Amino acid sequence: MNDFLFGVYPYIAGTIFLVGSWIRFDREQYTWKADSSQFLNNKKMRLASNLFHIGIIAIFFGHLVGMLTPHSVFLAVGISDLAHQKIAIVAGILFGGMCLVGGTMLIMRRLKEPRIMATSRKRDLLVIGWILATLIVGLLSTLVSMSHVSHGDVSTMIALTSYVQSIATLQADPSLLADVSPIFKLHMLLGMTVFLIFPFTRLVHIWSVPLTYLGRAYQIVRTKYVTAR
Repeated sequence: MNDFLFGVYPYIAGTIFLVGSWIRFDREQYTWKADSSQFLNNKKMRLASNLFHIGIIAIFFGHLVGMLTPHSVFLAVGISDLAHQKIAIVAGILFGGMCLVGGTMLIMRRLKEPRIMATSRKRDLLVIGWILATLIVGLLSTLVSMSHVSHGDVSTMIALTSYVQSIATLQADPSLLADVSPIFKLHMLLGMTVFLIFPFTRLVHIWSVPLTYLGRAYQIVRTKYVTAR
């Protein structure tokens, strides 16, 4: 079971993530959207959305850089294994906390506002609930990491990064997780499942992030004054 969950399941989730997104874009382009409910209720929407999105974007790229950057690169730039783990803990608590607060506000908004609840799909609640569960387990895992840091133990961090790199290089080695605490394994399974359900939810709008918006020409807006005669 360990070999399946950490040796096969990551590739199942990754394949469904990529192929499923492609098929949905090809066959169901009218559903390729975020389904914003801001016009139904704008109360605290901006705060909740900003906290959630800033947090989750920082977490994603933090994991991407922290896990996939070769160990030798960190050492070459003067970041020791212990310093690396401390940075990961601080960043995880900061941005994970932001994302958790924002996500909780968003899901409570859906559950408490009748008009929003009436237009929400079950998969909307599923995906944000799953992300929040992944966040909570991830934040709890930082407590274990803090214990490791206090004892100068970086073996778990090295095992996790080595495992993720083995997945990325198509040489999955589940045995690297043999001595890793179950809470880290649960966090990874929840995270991999986010990619599994990705193509079937509103998360597909991530693929359409409007990067060209940052470089577009500015617009001139003029106010039209109407004078009484």
